[in-house]
Amino acid sequence: MIEKLWYGKNKSFWLLLPFSLLYGFIASIRRQLYKLGVLKSWQSPVPIIVIGNLSAGGNGKTPLAISLIEALKSKGLKVGLVSRGYGGKSDHYPLVLDEHTGTEQAGDEPVLIFQRTHIPVAVAPKRVDAVIALLESYQLDVILTDDGLQHYALARDIEIVVVDGKRQFGNGWWIPAGPMRERRERLKSVDLIIINGDSIGDIVNQFPDKTFIMQLLPGHVVNLLTNQQCELSSLHRICAIAGISNPKRFFDMLIKMKADLAHTESFADHQNFTLPLLEKVVENNQTLLMTEKDAVKCRQFALPNWWYLPIDAVIPNQAIEKIYSLFVEKKSLREKK
Repeated sequence: MIEKLWYGKNKSFWLLLPFSLLYGFIASIRRQLYKLGVLKSWQSPVPIIVIGNLSAGGNGKTPLAISLIEALKSKGLKVGLVSRGYGGKSDHYPLVLDEHTGTEQAGDEPVLIFQRTHIPVAVAPKRVDAVIALLESYQLDVILTDDGLQHYALARDIEIVVVDGKRQFGNGWWIPAGPMRERRERLKSVDLIIINGDSIGDIVNQFPDKTFIMQLLPGHVVNLLTNQQCELSSLHRICAIAGISNPKRFFDMLIKMKADLAHTESFADHQNFTLPLLEKVVENNQTLLMTEKDAVKCRQFALPNWWYLPIDAVIPNQAIEKIYSLFVEKKSLREKK
């Protein structure tokens, strides 16, 4: 319903416009209060890089964060990451992740990033608390925030916005009539724009010096129990599931890869999976295939024929170099103060 309302031709979004205008008014006033200093932003002693988006839902932030973390590590930087930890519920915050932290505590995306990159990760509803917790335990050069563009209580040095090249900005309206958290004009003030997939010509033309195209490339499928890797073509009669904000993107990728799909099942973003739930989905002699984000929630009760498909974000070297040069510039300015 929401997908059709925001990205389709459903005209009933007009019914929600009063709520959208209220959302937009409050969001705009709040941002201005931070800009004017009426509301205070806390500045970290190390540079902060925000990876976020203007619209609700996943645009590819997590794969980009993983790719950027690895790129910055390769340059000798000690990197940390903070997140709100959406979907998780801990008995205390801030929560610094370790190898025993589950998705039920920290949420799926922070756990996925932690397992993939092995960097310090902390979650808290207030990202400032998460940053402080990391800096108390680790000596870091830079901290990334996952989906924190609108979290103005934490001052940032570099802002990166990810845009879905296919869905773009939908009908362009604020939540709930549309997908927008902030209007498109916000692109003028960010440092980098990363377009996931198809190129959006008007954005590239308007911001040629800070717009880059990112591609999401699938790897080998991985078994949840054994970590065995093989080609997707080795799996037969696949039941593909996705508990992400845009399941169609995952299913379309499988179709493009000519996977032997028996059927697909979409779930809500951050879905909490259980063994009984998935056993109802998978028919006899079918192979279950899921996203890596879903896999981190299913390892403890996985069955032998359960697999996931990891995705890597590939971004141009020019984008990495621009981010690194901005980091060096911001760090130098801090040291001069």
